Amino acid sequence: MPQPRAWQKMLSGRRLDLLDPTPVDIEIEDIAHGLSFVARWNGQTSGDFAYSVAEHSLLVETLYSRINPKAPVKWRLAALLHDAPEYVIGDMISPVKAAVGPGYDQLDGRLSAAIHIRFGLPATLPSTVKKQIKKADKISAWMEATKIAGFTEAEANKFFGKLNPELIEGLDIDLRPPTQVRADYTARHHALLAQMG
Repeated sequence: MPQPRAWQKMLSGRRLDLLDPTPVDIEIEDIAHGLSFVARWNGQTSGDFAYSVAEHSLLVETLYSRINPKAPVKWRLAALLHDAPEYVIGDMISPVKAAVGPGYDQLDGRLSAAIHIRFGLPATLPSTVKKQIKKADKISAWMEATKIAGFTEAEANKFFGKLNPELIEGLDIDLRPPTQVRADYTARHHALLAQMG
């Protein structure tokens, strides 16, 4: 019996093997394109456009930078790329990830490592950096939950933790066409890479 296909052809022409991803098959344009069409919250958000993983990632990078203003640029890039594997595996909500089990985390880990190496980051991030990115991710989730996903502040506090209002001062949730988000994500990635180089 033939093996099931485990690769996806990307718009760049790259063929990404999900079971054995290599950095040479990863392009930021593919990531930005895919993430700009992947909806957070399974699309269960208010507004005329889905809130995309690309938009979420831009917000997480901003929040990470506010939490860690002296962080090296490479860790800001890591924050921008924190959900990058979702350009091929989608954004599974936490209850689905729990139901799928450890296989999802292994797939996510392989893709993350290849993406990190492709853009000059260590395959595995230091635990302190991962914790700070997760903190920014939870603040973003709190904002999304209360502004577009129908959660009360009490519910958001329960699931994502209370936040320091100063960290989100002047920030909002943007709902924009995928083409705009894709362009901004790509531009931000290039800007961070240029600062690293």
